[in-house]
Amino acid sequence: MSTSTISTSALPVASLGTPRIGPRRELKFALESFWSGATSESALIEAGAGLRAANWARQKKLGVTVIPSNDFSFYDQVLDTSVMVGAIPEIYRWDGGPVPLATYFAMARGAQGETHEADCGHAHHGNDAAHGVPAQEMTKWFDTNYHYMVPELTKDQKFVLASRKPIEEYEEALALGYQTRPVLVGPVTFLKLAKSKDAGFNPLSLLDRLLPVYIEVLRELVYRGAEWVQIDEPCLVLDLDIVAKQALNHAYAEIARAVPQIKIMLTSYFGGLGGNRDTALSLPVAGLHLDFVRAPDQFDHLDGLAKDRVLSLGVIDGRNIWRADLSGVLDRLEPVVAKLGKDRVQVAPSCSLLHVPIDLALETGLDSEIKSWLAFSVQKIEELTALATALAGGRRTAQASLTVSDQAAASRKASPRVHDAKVAARIAGVDGAMRRRASAFADRVGVQHARFNLPAFPTTTIGSFPQTADVRKARAAHAKGALTDEAYKSFLQEQTASAVRWQEDIGLDVLVHGEFERNDMVQYFGEQLAGFAFTANGWVQSYGSRYVRPPMLFGDVSRPKAMTVEWWQYAQSLTKKPMKAMLTGPVTILNWSFVRDDIPRSEACRQIALAIRDEVADLEVAGAGMIQIDEAALREGLPLRKSEWKAYLDWAVEAFRLCSSGVRDETQIHTHMCYSEFNDIIDAIGAMDADVISIETSRSKMELLDAFRDYRYPNEIGPGVYDIHSPRVPDIGEMTSLLALARKRLSDTQIWINPDCGLKTRKWDEVRPALVNMVAAARELRGSA
Repeated sequence: MSTSTISTSALPVASLGTPRIGPRRELKFALESFWSGATSESALIEAGAGLRAANWARQKKLGVTVIPSNDFSFYDQVLDTSVMVGAIPEIYRWDGGPVPLATYFAMARGAQGETHEADCGHAHHGNDAAHGVPAQEMTKWFDTNYHYMVPELTKDQKFVLASRKPIEEYEEALALGYQTRPVLVGPVTFLKLAKSKDAGFNPLSLLDRLLPVYIEVLRELVYRGAEWVQIDEPCLVLDLDIVAKQALNHAYAEIARAVPQIKIMLTSYFGGLGGNRDTALSLPVAGLHLDFVRAPDQFDHLDGLAKDRVLSLGVIDGRNIWRADLSGVLDRLEPVVAKLGKDRVQVAPSCSLLHVPIDLALETGLDSEIKSWLAFSVQKIEELTALATALAGGRRTAQASLTVSDQAAASRKASPRVHDAKVAARIAGVDGAMRRRASAFADRVGVQHARFNLPAFPTTTIGSFPQTADVRKARAAHAKGALTDEAYKSFLQEQTASAVRWQEDIGLDVLVHGEFERNDMVQYFGEQLAGFAFTANGWVQSYGSRYVRPPMLFGDVSRPKAMTVEWWQYAQSLTKKPMKAMLTGPVTILNWSFVRDDIPRSEACRQIALAIRDEVADLEVAGAGMIQIDEAALREGLPLRKSEWKAYLDWAVEAFRLCSSGVRDETQIHTHMCYSEFNDIIDAIGAMDADVISIETSRSKMELLDAFRDYRYPNEIGPGVYDIHSPRVPDIGEMTSLLALARKRLSDTQIWINPDCGLKTRKWDEVRPALVNMVAAARELRGSA
């Protein structure tokens, strides 16, 4: 799509935020180089400035007229906000003044202490002070696969302007010739996302203490020439109680009174306003952004918008990678623009483009037909400029872009690659018996215990081991043809054998093969399933320097052949201990993919479940006695409105049971979940009927187990005792303390001991001492039980 058709009279094109990682993952490499000590803090700061300048220039060139600033972050925008307002817990020992990068990254990643770490073969005791500080809790950003650092607040919390980042980055852009609209996480959303260890304390009660910092930032921005500020309040798409609605009214009334010069674009996204519509429309702001992709019904409910209010129309999907049907979008937009007037409208993506890859042009090897159906960040901005041009000057002024869009829509709808009659027939044949285990857990558990004869508090890991530079180098060489299939397989076998031997040496009870052959827990399976396509450079940020390339689910799903059996058989042949087979569950594959939008998500998930069911059956025939089906992303797929939860959980649980219920009683089904608050979905977790569930609990200090205790969850549970998202090595005392908390909530016969999550992103010199300590903690527990 060309930008040459952009008219000078086109409607404003607004960007709510752009990918911060760089087209070639420049931010990742700059961060990891700094963290390793290879480069200096000044080099990292310089790299960040370069990425920001490139982002502003790219957006300007593509026709964006409302360019954001302060949408860049070295780690996370919510963490940036915590630092901006001085919400830094005492454990990080900040004593006022500018917040050092070391403190910022300690909040994000934790920090190891100065004392000598254990050698890989020797467990050690110690305390938190000696071994640094843990990272803040991390969880999903609404219903996305992006993670934010949860603010930690106390009832006596004090706020102060501790970071001038929004102001400095506005000035930085201005010096380069860009008048930007700074972006802030809204004060009410910030407090809604925060947590407190003070029982019964509602962080929203801190609003009056927090607002002066926001007002100070806004005044500083006005003083430096800012005309508009974008304040993100995505909490507007949640079920808000009267307290939260009153907080919104109070916050924006105070801001309007204190800083009347600034124009605020109040931004909601990821859904519709629903019951919060009247509140949002009544707020004293100059503009309102609505997500019309997730909630197109909002087009029918624009009455009540103040006559002087600018409406930002979020009409290009910021969450998915499909090219828009521009003619169809114009059919909806033209009446709105005619009614409101061109001076009251901006066209925008539905949300920040943080959630999509940067540029489709980098995908030189992608199938041309599938590529024609796609739009990444750059292409989505081009779609916006085409819409703005057509709305300002008529469709003929953007005819070339509209023709390309029409052709792509027709091609995708008619392509025989999208629909498979065999898959449809198999879906139609699914019955209730396929979604139930043959016996209840109470009957299965004894059979399984007799088969495996494990000690009390059995130890295991979640699946993956560190993907070292050597592993990545070998994979890249194989992909380029520089390493033969035979040589690559031999290399992977050596890595697997070494990992199995080491696990036996340290005394783990249930082993894993390490997943060295896998590039990603979703991509690995998607590459072997019909209906998926993949990018070479389609990276999106998950958290910090952790980026993923989500598969693109474009058509009906089936499994042409076995995917994991050969590697499980090889690993099991190396040991007499149980070797877990590792699979990714259908809900997680769905939620961590860019999903087709031409059929319901539930139908796509059911197709994936049948493919995984076939793999489970083949593994059991091959002799696998423990099969782990990870559903790390089950909760993140929850709709943001609770009224829609039941429908989602019904089909998500059905999909898990469909893939896991075809096995015999003696076959133990494991599952894994991370970053989840379980209280409000515990019934669904119980309904999944996995024999063992492992969960992330270390950062929450086992608080997440309260849901299982209150529910009287009968099956077995592995609460994580090792926070794998931090480089810290927890000592034995820390782990036994966590396990003591677990034992207050669960019976001893239920408890497994494991890390929070897979270890792929960690280094061996962190993993070895941590797992040695974990095994030692289990032995201490057995001795005291």
